[in-house]
Amino acid sequence: MSRAHGSICAAILAGVSGLVLLAASPGEAHTRSTSYSSWEIDGARVRVLFRIPQLELTRLPWGIVSPPSLPPPLGAYLVGALRLEVGGEPCLLRSGPRALSSPPERALIEWELQCPEAPPGEDAPRWITSDVLKEVAPSHLHFARLRGGGGGITERVLNDSERSWRLPGTGPSDPGDAEGSGLLRYIRVGVDHIVTGYDHLVFLLGLLLLARRVGQVVTIVTGFTLAHSLTLALAALGRLQPEAAAVEALIGLSIALVAVENGWVLSGRGRALPAATVVGMLAMAGAAVLGAGAIPAGTLLGLALFTGCYFGLLGLLEAPLRLRTAIAFCFGLIHGFGFAGVLTELALPQGRLIPALLGFNLGVELGQLVLVAICWPVLALLGRFRGGLARRWVVELGTAAVCGLGLYWMVARAFAD
Repeated sequence: MSRAHGSICAAILAGVSGLVLLAASPGEAHTRSTSYSSWEIDGARVRVLFRIPQLELTRLPWGIVSPPSLPPPLGAYLVGALRLEVGGEPCLLRSGPRALSSPPERALIEWELQCPEAPPGEDAPRWITSDVLKEVAPSHLHFARLRGGGGGITERVLNDSERSWRLPGTGPSDPGDAEGSGLLRYIRVGVDHIVTGYDHLVFLLGLLLLARRVGQVVTIVTGFTLAHSLTLALAALGRLQPEAAAVEALIGLSIALVAVENGWVLSGRGRALPAATVVGMLAMAGAAVLGAGAIPAGTLLGLALFTGCYFGLLGLLEAPLRLRTAIAFCFGLIHGFGFAGVLTELALPQGRLIPALLGFNLGVELGQLVLVAICWPVLALLGRFRGGLARRWVVELGTAAVCGLGLYWMVARAFAD
């Protein structure tokens, strides 16, 4: 590759990355939109406990929650968006809503409902409906949990295609009630999570952009899968519980680093990109020492050392992409902790956790295989036209976009208020 073409590659990387950073908005820093509710029904009285990440609330015009203060328009919105009906009649607000004490990164809101009494001798169906954030995040997932009087727990995932849940034991029997918390439903949750978890897909795409052979694709995907399956299981089972904000920021950093490696290969394997990357990470470590950001300074220093050594090793190899599977595995460990957030928030009982973990992981794998099945043939086909020129431009522009997204997610998540 000529020096002129290497300079063009570096310019494209910087330019497109900058455009992505300028075009992104703070509400898009977290790509998976989720919320949770717990319902305790005692006759006609119902207690609702609602949890949502504070960053999700920035999608709405009323701001975040600072307990005990709750913006009245936000409270009214949540009560209207998360509803319970008995026999077609809505349950009415009895008290609240009120903000409860919670970790600073999430809001915890409680209210009580009064439901109409069912006519004697009738088993009126009860429906929970969630329209939370549907106007601003159509792919939002809401996890509703019902706590029965006998201590039993049932949950259901509500999304854009299924916004209502008929509570088990009410109305005519429904075969779907029995599988509501089973393997198949969590496979769907896993698929939804990876499809709406654009950061994981962008990371995988960044790994695949320079792959030339099917064998490379298989080993890269296998390394990523083994790694994230391991940490997903460890986190979901409670063996390891890293700080969620740091994990989310590190996911963004992993995306940017893979893109930097792509740009380094495309621009002729010069020293400028690795050096700039290490300097940037050292600057972030300095900011962390002063108390800024979600990633600990020690972690950033370690990553800076790792990055310098990694690019030094790559520079000694004739075929640096041979280490791509190793980097997919290393960063896949971080992504697994990101996947685990959904299951750990649910706090499932031990007997239900294993099927949920298995189904969720299978769903994630299915989702990423769909991405590979779509992207890889397209890249391979582009390589056959005009001496591979079309593929080269797609790879260069794609690398720049991946880098910009990774930098944005890292900065927005690490330094979010």
